[in-house]
Amino acid sequence: MTQTTESIKMARAAFARPPELPAGVGLRATAAEPLPAQAGSWRLEGLLGEGTLARVFAAQPEGSPVGRPAPYALKMLRPRWNDRPDALALLRREASIGRLVAHPHLVAILAAHVNEPPYFVVMPRLAGHTLAVLLGRTPILSVSRAMWIARQAAEALDALHRHGLLHGDVKPANLQLAPTGHATLLDLSFARPMNDGSSLVDSPLLGTLNYLPPEQIASSLRCDHRSDIYSLGIVLYEMLAGGPPFEAGDLAELLQMHRHDRPRHLRALRPEISSPLANLVRRMISKEPLRRPQSMDEVIRELVRLEIAEGGGINFGQEPAE
Repeated sequence: MTQTTESIKMARAAFARPPELPAGVGLRATAAEPLPAQAGSWRLEGLLGEGTLARVFAAQPEGSPVGRPAPYALKMLRPRWNDRPDALALLRREASIGRLVAHPHLVAILAAHVNEPPYFVVMPRLAGHTLAVLLGRTPILSVSRAMWIARQAAEALDALHRHGLLHGDVKPANLQLAPTGHATLLDLSFARPMNDGSSLVDSPLLGTLNYLPPEQIASSLRCDHRSDIYSLGIVLYEMLAGGPPFEAGDLAELLQMHRHDRPRHLRALRPEISSPLANLVRRMISKEPLRRPQSMDEVIRELVRLEIAEGGGINFGQEPAE
């Protein structure tokens, strides 16, 4: 465990992401890294958000009328990472997979410039906010709404899985929710072929640890489509319970909890949750991949059955104001 823990600590120190910003929040450029006005044939019209590796800008095609809202989002690698092969690989992978797999609930990559600086990909600019923002305002969602969001995410993941790909970073910050309730799965930079043999120990770049499947921690186990099922199960648990099943101040302790601890049963936290739904979540977050649903299609079919059986509408008028 010592080697694993040290590898993770080094990775988190190098690639830790700051807290996510709500969509549409503008940021000031620093003196060391001013805001660019142009990227290739795209005009940049403001900073929407940023992380350690990349910044996201509102963008228009060059020659578009000035003054109208920018309908695109351009994700650009920060210049200081331009010489890092691992950082470039993430953006190139996102560009490749985003153009290969098309689905209504999966973010689309419309254009890419990944062979010379500036390195960037272009996506539609999506309305609304992420599930992480919503949970920050309303930690516990209605059962019907939680199932609907999870089912939409599952449909996007199923599309990736049918192409032999894992998403690898399923979390609330990577689910964009439109005012209509339409959910879009974001960020394909950690996606990779199934059974590629890599583990957390092998890679200096990793997804978010609160949603990390146990098999990604162990160098002896391989990740497959059931790893995304685990992560989605953690997200569904969080929407229903008001928080993730495992939380710890210490990184090594958190990883041990994912590998060994049992979460509190959902019906002990919310008795109104049906036994079939609680059992589905329990199976999704099983430590052993063989005990989970064996395909994302199985998860989708079960969620659809539960949505029909449990009924209940989703009132978006009760959602916190933007």
